[in-house]
Amino acid sequence: MVCTLCSCYPWPTLGLPPRWYKEPAYRSRAVREPRLLLAEMGTVVPDDVEVRVWDSSAEVRYLVLPQRPEGTKGFSEEELARLVTRDSMIGVERART
Repeated sequence: MVCTLCSCYPWPTLGLPPRWYKEPAYRSRAVREPRLLLAEMGTVVPDDVEVRVWDSSAEVRYLVLPQRPEGTKGFSEEELARLVTRDSMIGVERART
């Protein structure tokens, strides 16, 4: 997800956004070359995984739900919450395993 508004960033839930998240260079690269940008940030997306970029607007907001890590089927809500980071909630890394 790419937000060009910054007003939809969930500050109460995730705290202050990282500085780079608001920079035009990050936003434009996230739209133009998301797979390369993610790889540079340490998140390699396999070639067989489709990457779609969605932009929030004043009318439409999106929420990133990190993919559930394998082997966590019986985890409690608290255990799952410990695997989620700010960066996994903004779509630049996977949830911890």
